[in-house]
Amino acid sequence: MFKVILLLFIATVATASKPMLAEDDILGVWTTENAKSQIQLYKSGGKFFGKIIKLKDPLNEQGKPKVDKNNPDASKRNQPLIGLNVLRDLSFDEDEWNGGRIYNPEDGKDYKCLMRLPNSKKLEVRGFIGFSLIGKSQTWTR
Repeated sequence: MFKVILLLFIATVATASKPMLAEDDILGVWTTENAKSQIQLYKSGGKFFGKIIKLKDPLNEQGKPKVDKNNPDASKRNQPLIGLNVLRDLSFDEDEWNGGRIYNPEDGKDYKCLMRLPNSKKLEVRGFIGFSLIGKSQTWTR
């Protein structure tokens, strides 16, 4: 009987120590790890998206707003970076947001993406090719 009670206690403590996440917990403004930009995460049609709302250096060498000059689609190279969607189509799945894409305007490349929220002030963002083992992570702060 004591073993059963002990196992129930351990299971309860282990479950209680893992925070329960709600799918909208990531919504809001996040500062990227290098503090070059701020990203607003929002929800639309049941999916999660993120757009650049602020840049540390918003102007180029000519004093004009920075644009998406590295976009592989030439017709989009004059789009301003501020307002650009860099995260798209993420879905919440128990303890992470995945299944979406992240765009890196610095190299014009698009990657698979997953995000985890270890606490309310930190967001782990991972962009990867193929499997999540081949990629790069950043920690964004609220």
